[in-house]
Amino acid sequence: MKFLLMCYFSEDLWGKIPETQRNDIMQQYGALLKETVKSGHLLDGAMLARSHMATTVRRQAGKPVITDGPFAETKEQLGGYHLMECKDMEEAISIALRIPTLPFGGTIEIRAVELSEV
Repeated sequence: MKFLLMCYFSEDLWGKIPETQRNDIMQQYGALLKETVKSGHLLDGAMLARSHMATTVRRQAGKPVITDGPFAETKEQLGGYHLMECKDMEEAISIALRIPTLPFGGTIEIRAVELSEV
């Protein structure tokens, strides 16, 4: 089964963490990603640009509305994702619990990927 682990973190809080500690977190991330590649769990993933760089596309009254910035103001922003191959949700949770931003206030949302035939 495929699971998407979406990593949320406050961009403001991230900026307040000392640079040496942020570097350590990112080194831990790198080690975790290498391990999950080696084990065959990691299929894809990426760090996203900061939310103020986003563009949001909507339709209102049948017309496109394109705005700069994220869809909604939130305490946490989606900072990246990891697409994992896991035997079940419990295995996906066990990987998510090792993501190094959790002890600093990060949140990991896990969703099973439902593939549809196109």
